[in-house]
Amino acid sequence: MLNTVINRNEISNHFEAFFEYATMGILITDNNGNITAINPFALKEFGYTGKELIGKKIEVLIPARFHKKHIQHREKYSKKNQSRPMGAVMNLLAAKKNGTEFPVEISLGNYHNNGDKYVIAFISNISMRKKAEADIEIINNNLETTVELRTRDLKGTLHQLEISAKKLEKATSFQKAILDNVGAMIITGDKYGIIQTFNPEAEKELGYSADELVNIHNALIFHDPSEVSRRAIELSKELQISIPDGVEVFLTKSRLGLHNEQEWTYIRKNGTRFPVLLNITVLKNERNIAIGFLGVAINISERKKTEVDLKIALGKEKELNELKSRFVSMASHEFRTPLSTVLSSAYLIEKYATAEDQPKRITHLQRIVSSVTMLTDILNDFLSVGRIEEGKIQVRPTLFNIREFILTLIKETKNNLKKKQRIRYHHEGIPDILLDASLLKHIIMNLVSNASKFSAEASLIEIKTICHNDYIILSIKDQGIGISKEDQKHLMERFFRGANAGNIQGTGLGLHIVSKYAELLNGTVECKSELEKGTEFVITFDIKTV
Repeated sequence: MLNTVINRNEISNHFEAFFEYATMGILITDNNGNITAINPFALKEFGYTGKELIGKKIEVLIPARFHKKHIQHREKYSKKNQSRPMGAVMNLLAAKKNGTEFPVEISLGNYHNNGDKYVIAFISNISMRKKAEADIEIINNNLETTVELRTRDLKGTLHQLEISAKKLEKATSFQKAILDNVGAMIITGDKYGIIQTFNPEAEKELGYSADELVNIHNALIFHDPSEVSRRAIELSKELQISIPDGVEVFLTKSRLGLHNEQEWTYIRKNGTRFPVLLNITVLKNERNIAIGFLGVAINISERKKTEVDLKIALGKEKELNELKSRFVSMASHEFRTPLSTVLSSAYLIEKYATAEDQPKRITHLQRIVSSVTMLTDILNDFLSVGRIEEGKIQVRPTLFNIREFILTLIKETKNNLKKKQRIRYHHEGIPDILLDASLLKHIIMNLVSNASKFSAEASLIEIKTICHNDYIILSIKDQGIGISKEDQKHLMERFFRGANAGNIQGTGLGLHIVSKYAELLNGTVECKSELEKGTEFVITFDIKTV
């Protein structure tokens, strides 16, 4: 039952205006599929006049190849009428008068009048939504709205009709069918903003019954007070007039004849919140006097979610493109030196053909091996970053002796140290630990490599481990060039290299990988360094949760 204090003639006027000015296609067919009424928006959408469609079968608006199937669906629906509201729709292709096809979303309602059955169809052109779905990879930061059911201006002159009781009954039935089946919250208010109509969709979305609100409350009951206050200030600045904090925030623009559509936050009876797109239009009588307001609100939660998802996707795509660009730039620079070494040494080996040249051949073979090792390390760094970003690295803790483990690593790294560089290792505490040995090896090898690379020949690299039942401390200290306080802020960023790195080979990925691996092992990385006094990296692992 429609809740309103506006008389029946005024109700008819209101919903005649809704039918005439709605920004969605609305048509009515009899039980045989003959079009009995169609609104201006639908006529414009399909490119027909009313005379061309009234009395015609609904199939005239559907591509010919679907006629047979649609007739079957229509006849089946005729035998068992069941409303299909917004959100439980069927996606179809429609055909304009000129033959152009476009995708539509259809929702259906039905009603009876004087024993006759009628079907009401709400039609939305979803071409833009389909295009957005197809072109998601090239969408920029300006997101096209995915909400097709939008209400524009519902203003205009309300026509006075001298109708019979029979016509009035039919019109009322038609209006009620729209209110009950349209997928939008339709709320009318008097000129003071007091709620006069609260349709079933509004009841469902907001959790209030019409009886709780009609003639009692205004729309402030389901609005966020802080949002209303903020909008009052914004609107006052926009219009250069003082807008009081309250219901006038919603109505002022409409009173002034301005387009009044804006996003708001609605609060349900149970306290939960959701975003809506709200259009407010002035309702006028036959003398063009404002008698109230019509608000049409659409829940845009899904659109907001889509916007967030797209922003995240676009951000990741942008980050990936930047990573690719940095990779190409870094690779072209870092690959050049070892590749040149390999090529030159390979050329010279060919020239050293005698037995006396064997020492020279060995020297160049070692240079080739060293350069290939360098290239392998660079590629491994890039591959490691890729695996980290994709979340493909799994932690597999095992029980092992950390002292024996590190002593073995030291033996492996000796050949990669600079001339006369040495490593000193000290361990305190229990020897057996539960940790991922593979990830720990990568961390240690990276830090030792950096310590060697940025330290002079004949320098000392110190490794220390302290193990207790609930934590492990790993320290690697060098006597190298050190890191400035400013550079220490960015050490763990991808591709970052210190200002004093100069021509020392490196991708700027090593410490980034160390920080990510440490994070996977519930570790925290601390850097202690002074320029020209060396650097110490201290990693503390919490093994309680490993």
